[in-house]
Parts: sequence; C-alpha cells; structure tokens
Amino acid sequence: MKAYLFLALAIAAELFGTSMLKASQGFTKLWPSIGVVIGFGIAFYSLSASLQQIPLSIAYAIWSGVGTAITAIIGVVVWKESGSISMVIGISFIIVGVVILNLKSVAH
Repeated sequence: MKAYLFLALAIAAELFGTSMLKASQGFTKLWPSIGVVIGFGIAFYSLSASLQQIPLSIAYAIWSGVGTAITAIIGVVVWKESGSISMVIGISFIIVGVVILNLKSVAH
C-alpha cells in the first residue's frame, strides 16, 4: 500500500511540475522554473520508491496514463486550452489501457 502512496505522490508532483513548466514560459520566470525542478525531482524520487513494490510496467502505465489524462484536463480548465472530442476519446483509451494492464497483472 505504501508503494501506491508513493505512486500517487509521483503523479501529483508530476502534475505540479508540468503546470509549472507551462507557467515558466520557457524558463523565463524564476519561481515557476524552480517549481519545475522541485516537482519533477519529487516525481522521479517517488516513482523510484514505488518501483520497490510495484512492477515497472504497471507503475509506469499508471503514472504516465493518469498524468496524461489529468494534465489534459488541467490544460483545458486552468490554462484555457481547447478541448475536443478526439481528446476525450484519446484519454478514454489511455484509461482503458491502464485498467487492462492492471487486470492482466492481477491474473499473474
């Protein structure tokens, strides 16, 4: 269970780091740029800690899938980027893929 808490922290830190990447405007703003380094540092440390218990394929699928889906939502809601039906379909495929990978891992 502790490994999944590290994975959740990795996802949250990656979301923060990615949002700060947008806010840094090409690393021209100091504080958001510092946020990028801190966010991704925590994300990779936490991901590596989760890998002590969770298989790499599962952890990375969850980390990247959930991160991608929520980043797209943050882009639309926070950064006022345009969304589309194809974006929703693509995110749905990502979520379905992560679920399928997790179901497969339980069977083994």
